Amino acid sequence: QVQLVESGGGLVQAGGSLRLSCAASGRTFSRNYMGWFRQAPGKERESVAVIGWNGDSTYYADSVKGRFTISRDNAKNTVYMHLQMNSLKPEDTAVYYCAARALVYTFSTTAHDYDYWGQGTQVTVSS
Repeated sequence: QVQLVESGGGLVQAGGSLRLSCAASGRTFSRNYMGWFRQAPGKERESVAVIGWNGDSTYYADSVKGRFTISRDNAKNTVYMHLQMNSLKPEDTAVYYCAARALVYTFSTTAHDYDYWGQGTQVTVSS
């Protein structure tokens, strides 16, 4: 079955770095947009970064531009996606989710458009 498994969350001080990883398997994702979303307590889930099927196109929320970098590796049976997070701020604290679209070659930053989700990983940035 389809699985998206995140890893790499944790507790870090403001100004520090974390690298999140997501392993997507169970179907072919090499032609699908994938992305990272986050949800803080009491807030709606928001897009953080999105990447195209071949990694050439990327989107970043204004709040993370210049600090976060999304990347992916389309291996044979599993797609690996990463989010390098630098210069972290307390407002980056949230549960981070990786997600993938079922439709191929179709861009979106809307959480509702994503069909497959990981279980989430907590990122906490202390001031």
